[in-house]
Amino acid sequence: MSASLPCLDMLAATPAILRGLMSEISEEDARWKPAEDRFSIAEVLSHLSHSEGYCYRPRVDRFLSEEMPAFEPDDAQMHLEVYKNADPEEDFAHFEDQRDTNLELLRGLPAEAGTRKALHRAAGEITLSQMLHEWALHDLGHIRQIAELVRARKYLAGAGPLGEEYKLKP
Repeated sequence: MSASLPCLDMLAATPAILRGLMSEISEEDARWKPAEDRFSIAEVLSHLSHSEGYCYRPRVDRFLSEEMPAFEPDDAQMHLEVYKNADPEEDFAHFEDQRDTNLELLRGLPAEAGTRKALHRAAGEITLSQMLHEWALHDLGHIRQIAELVRARKYLAGAGPLGEEYKLKP
C-alpha cells in the first residue's frame, strides 16, 4: 500500500469537516447567497460533487492508464448552471460516495504512482502527487468558503454587538 502518496488523510477528512460545519444549517441557510455573484453552500457542495466525478476521478484514471495524458484546465464558471439548482443533501451525499470510491482506489496504488506525469495545458507537466496536493488545496479552499458562509449566515447576527468586529467576506 502507499503510505507515500500525499494528502490522502486530508482528502478523507474533508467530508466529516464539512458535515460538522453544516450541522446546524437548514436548507434555507444552504441556499442563501451573500451576493448575486457569490456561491451559496448548496452551490459549493454541487461544485465539489461535480469536481469529484468530472475532474479529479477522470484525471486519476488517465494518469494511471495513459502515458503523459493532456488535461484541460477545469473552470467552475463553465458549470454554474449545474450548481444553480443544487440539492445540498443529495449533492453532498453524492460527493461523500464518490470521495470514498476515489480514496479506495488511491489507497490501493503503489507509491511510485505519485510520479506518473501528465501535461496540464495551463500548468505544464505535473505529477499525480502534485495533483493530489492541488486536490487538497481545492478542498481546503472550499472548507474555508463554507465556514465563512456558515459564520455569516448562522452566527454573526446572533452574536449581537460582539459580532461587530468580525469582518466576514463570505
